[in-house]
Amino acid sequence: MLAAAAVAQFVLALDMSVVNVALPAIRTALGFAPLDLPWVAHLYALTFGGLLLLGGRACDLYGQRRLFVLGLAVFGLCSLAGGLAQAPWQLIAARAGQGLGAAAAAPAALAMLTTTFTEGPRRVRALGVWSAVNAAGGALGVLAGGLLTEYAGWRWVMLINLPIVAAALALVPAGVPAGARPARRERLDALGAVLATGGIGLLVLGIVRTDTLGWGSPITWATLAAAAVLLTAFVFAESRVTAPLLRLGLLSSRWVAGANVLVFLAAAGQFTAFYFVSLYMQQVLGMGAAATGTAFLPFSLGLVAGTVAATRITASRTPRVSLVPGALLAAAGLAWFALISPRGGFLTDVLGPSLVTSVGTGLVLAPAAAAATTGVTPREAGMASGLFNSSRQLGGCIGLAALATIAAHHTGTATDPAALNDGYALGLAIAAALFVLAAVVAIGVLPRGRAETPDVRPAAPADNRLEGTPS
Repeated sequence: MLAAAAVAQFVLALDMSVVNVALPAIRTALGFAPLDLPWVAHLYALTFGGLLLLGGRACDLYGQRRLFVLGLAVFGLCSLAGGLAQAPWQLIAARAGQGLGAAAAAPAALAMLTTTFTEGPRRVRALGVWSAVNAAGGALGVLAGGLLTEYAGWRWVMLINLPIVAAALALVPAGVPAGARPARRERLDALGAVLATGGIGLLVLGIVRTDTLGWGSPITWATLAAAAVLLTAFVFAESRVTAPLLRLGLLSSRWVAGANVLVFLAAAGQFTAFYFVSLYMQQVLGMGAAATGTAFLPFSLGLVAGTVAATRITASRTPRVSLVPGALLAAAGLAWFALISPRGGFLTDVLGPSLVTSVGTGLVLAPAAAAATTGVTPREAGMASGLFNSSRQLGGCIGLAALATIAAHHTGTATDPAALNDGYALGLAIAAALFVLAAVVAIGVLPRGRAETPDVRPAAPADNRLEGTPS
């Protein structure tokens, strides 16, 4: 079961970055208009982030294994469709479908881990594996995208998903329990689903379009205002339904609330680091796509090393013990990154800060997931998993869009390496500050004790048990 969840999470994380390096080749091959090309990357993030809360709650109501298999199947079929696309609209539709599948499979994978592995060292180790492959997938996506685009063709950035999805699905019969079908289910919160999906979708849409419209555009502000209205209505509605999409009492747990704020800030810093360092190597140092991807290998290795260390540190302690030094170490690495120079190189400006930042980030990832599920009942594991994944996706999306805008404003119309270097350095410095804030949240919000019981309603009848949840 752990292998199935880890392999699935790897391919879902891989697709967040694998396409980016291939965008120029895709534009030439399919004849994309310049303004339409970014949607190849944006639509995956839009549908993935917008539907995560719905996917997480569906896991609780219809079964984790069922949503896991269905999500992976949709993701795989859409990957095939994207690899065979002959027109821009076909590839864009395939990317939206991939996001839909990912929104079902990702919370299901995390929920399976939290309900199968008991709270404590076993769960920390399992989440350590999940976090390591999640981080490695995001970092290796840059490498895979560069190598595949340069040596095999852009279509393989989509088709590479097929054998990985097949491997995850092949592991399901051997390791993922089917569970008994519930005799009676709570109804899915349809109003909450519409409000949450619409609100988060508009929020992501408004943010990702700032690369072309800018933050001062009336369209941007109208989209964000509409998102705020829908999300406010969502909070109001969830407080008045008997079976909400997101039970607001769950956020009364300092573990759950603190971990979600922390991962929002950490994801903003991590996604920004990937973006600016990649641009620095290509636009300032003049490295090619394949060389840039290869240069991320030390980052990937550092993430895995940090995650392994985190599982050992928190095996018999609280997640807080690893989260605070990890966030501060990542902040130090990003501050080091902010010293990049237009006359620098990989060995002098990238390798050292990559290792420090990645180890620190690795120390944060697994403990954050453990903290976000501490004290959560099995029947709400999908809800908590969807919330955690949503916080991470939104943090990365909002952080990257905001810092990219700040860097572009600082650079202005200049295109010389020195000006670009200054903009990237500013963005990396702000990313370092985000990790400092994450450390402050870990210190000030997360409990010092081992566990805290969140606001839990009376237990559901036996026929409402989750599919796949151990009795």
